[in-house]
Amino acid sequence: MSRTVPVPHGLPMDRDAGPFDPPSAITRLRDARPVSPLIFPDGHEGWLVTGYDAVRRLLADTRFSSRSDIGILHVPYETPGMPAATEPSPQVPGLFIAMDAPDHTRLRRKLTGAFTVRRMKQLEEHIVDVVERQLDEMSRLTQPVDMVKEFALPVPSLVICELLGVPYADRETFQVNTAKFLIKDQAFDEKMAAYGALTGYLAELVALKRAAPGEDILSDLARDDDLTVGELIGVAFLLLLAGHETTANMLALGAFALLEHPEQLAELRADPELMPDAVEELMRYLAVADIFYRYATEDIELGGETIGQGSTVVVSLLAANRDPLRFDDPDTLDIHRKARGHLSFGHGVHLCLGQQLARLEMRAGFEGLLRRFPNLELAVPASEVKLKSDMNIYGVHSLPVCLRPVSTY
Repeated sequence: MSRTVPVPHGLPMDRDAGPFDPPSAITRLRDARPVSPLIFPDGHEGWLVTGYDAVRRLLADTRFSSRSDIGILHVPYETPGMPAATEPSPQVPGLFIAMDAPDHTRLRRKLTGAFTVRRMKQLEEHIVDVVERQLDEMSRLTQPVDMVKEFALPVPSLVICELLGVPYADRETFQVNTAKFLIKDQAFDEKMAAYGALTGYLAELVALKRAAPGEDILSDLARDDDLTVGELIGVAFLLLLAGHETTANMLALGAFALLEHPEQLAELRADPELMPDAVEELMRYLAVADIFYRYATEDIELGGETIGQGSTVVVSLLAANRDPLRFDDPDTLDIHRKARGHLSFGHGVHLCLGQQLARLEMRAGFEGLLRRFPNLELAVPASEVKLKSDMNIYGVHSLPVCLRPVSTY
């Protein structure tokens, strides 16, 4: 394997290979050196892991910590809950995605009953109803329609609001502020203002749940005296953000990808039984939540390299999902592919808690969209679709579509 590839200074982020592909610089790094050095803007040398086997091993190895408070952050850009800093960041109560055992284990166990496969299957009919109602509303709008605003964002927002017990009428509060919070390049005080608005809102909601709990996940958690108010707020923040942002971006970007692969779209419309495999393939192909961080707690050998204790390690799930050593012809979208084993939901102890819910939402969303609108098409050239290259969760800012043929746009 070649070791002549230059060490990058900062994480390559330019999606020059196309709207659905990793930056070509990251692809070259993966093919030449799947565990490669990376120079951060402050001069610190860390690591970038892009090969499938190496990423999977890393995510399963608890010596790679998720705790951002164990050392100085040397990140190429700001990430959710992890603003760039020059000193250790304190742990945020309840934000178990950035915790290790035993804290991570304690908090996650309190949620496993809420997200079991059985409980998610019981929600399937309701999710289909949510999708159908949103499609009804979309069909009554003047064309072209922004699919992000009218479908991709409302569907998972409605579902997670009902599950958590968050009033959907308050969606403007959390949708606007989560969007602000996820912007990569912004002033620290602006990010913290959005975070403060979200947590302030959730603090009021948690107080209401403790005073008068209902039949929802936050109420169940509020009944647990083992959880502090701060932990309840942190868990609520994480579930609300992850519960609508990731699926919303997958629905929109997935629809864009299918519209740009009309032969795949036609096959999927003709045979809805392909949908489960198609959803897995879209997850593999797009991986909207791509970049994650780990911190080596000791010297660790990975992929023939020694990652020194204290090193910051950047992981690219999208690059791993496109590794030709794991998937044949990985840069081709193929709805017939058996893509199980992709890493878009992560791996190891931090495997996405809501993965079954996300699958149900995507299956129902794509199936309903293709069935209800057989002539769905972009209302603008693909090159004019505004990509979320400025956000920490990838997708499209808007997706103008026509629901039936029109002579001019």
